[in-house]
Amino acid sequence: MTISIRDAARPLTGGALTALLSPATRLLGLGEPTHGVEAFPELRNEIFRHLVEHEGYRSITIESDCLTALAADAYVTDGTGTLDDAVGRGLSHGLGASPANRELLRWMRAYNERRPPHERLRFYGFDGPLEMTGPAGPQAALTALHDYLAAHLDLAWSRESLDELLGPDERWTNPAALWADPAQSVGRTPEARELRLITDDLRALLTAHAPHLTAATSPDAWWRADLHARTAAGLLRYHAGVADTSPDRVGSLMCLRDAMMADNLDAIVGREARRGPTLAFAHNRHLQKDRSRWLLPEGWGPLAGRTLEWWSAGAIVDTRLGDRYAFAAATFGTRGSDVPPPDTLEGLLSPLPHDRAVVDPGLLAAALDREPVPRVPADHTYFPLDPATTGRTDAIIFVREI
Repeated sequence: MTISIRDAARPLTGGALTALLSPATRLLGLGEPTHGVEAFPELRNEIFRHLVEHEGYRSITIESDCLTALAADAYVTDGTGTLDDAVGRGLSHGLGASPANRELLRWMRAYNERRPPHERLRFYGFDGPLEMTGPAGPQAALTALHDYLAAHLDLAWSRESLDELLGPDERWTNPAALWADPAQSVGRTPEARELRLITDDLRALLTAHAPHLTAATSPDAWWRADLHARTAAGLLRYHAGVADTSPDRVGSLMCLRDAMMADNLDAIVGREARRGPTLAFAHNRHLQKDRSRWLLPEGWGPLAGRTLEWWSAGAIVDTRLGDRYAFAAATFGTRGSDVPPPDTLEGLLSPLPHDRAVVDPGLLAAALDREPVPRVPADHTYFPLDPATTGRTDAIIFVREI
């Protein structure tokens, strides 16, 4: 029997997507090929509603600051603040400007109002506090961890000694250190090295005294302290990378960022283990199971034209979760004058009769007599799917036109 590309595709529904996933899935990564196109977060909202109502999912995490997301979660779970507050203070990287993100938080709050606490949906961010202008300082995360521990344990470090080592926030958030002159970074100063040692010791105390601390506070309070511990350690590690003067500096920072993402995803899955699976939404390059690559465009100075490679958060999590992690990659056909050539993956999928389709990668491979040609993007904001890696993808979501 000959298999055609049409045989590999179905109209996009939540049920058609989950039919391609392992029943063991606890974390579903839903990737988008570009940021800033509302079609993809809108599609995410539609899929998440299906997952909640029919598949038992109880949480979602997106490519946003893991600490600021606490404000959004407080709104959707307990009604703390207003929707405007949640959108304005609970989302980073300009994500609050997306109507689909606002609608996601509104719908989650409305859903939770009718349910007891243990059934309520939770919202997470899994990115670090790493805005495009540069990483945040470690002050907020480290002092929150210290204050939590100091309320219940005798510590060798006072808040004043930490403040002295940290110094003013401006030392850490100097954008010139990230983009122009690594020598301006404080990430490898003696104070920063001392802070990394202290953070490591505080994390060890948090783990060693977890039974006492959890009983004295709550499992949720301990989890937030652990989030602050991970974030403080990750930020200090990232700032050390910012101070690196080697040619591999930018690639190393990509590795460090996705490692932070992976640790956060792992912690979210652990927290949600007794409640249900989690949907993660981010760029394909952060969630795919393969090594990620990025050809730096014009505007990156001497780095323009160089290809960065790093292991994505999805690839890292895949080694930990195995068949409990599934990845669905989204892509599109036409955007304005950008029409995919017919011998590319996107060009081959464009004649499908569905405006939006979910494609079985295994059946698609069987239907093709040769590997598609990689699509050359019209601009640097779009990352086409790599035909050589679709075999490591559990599902492909294709949108004919955006």
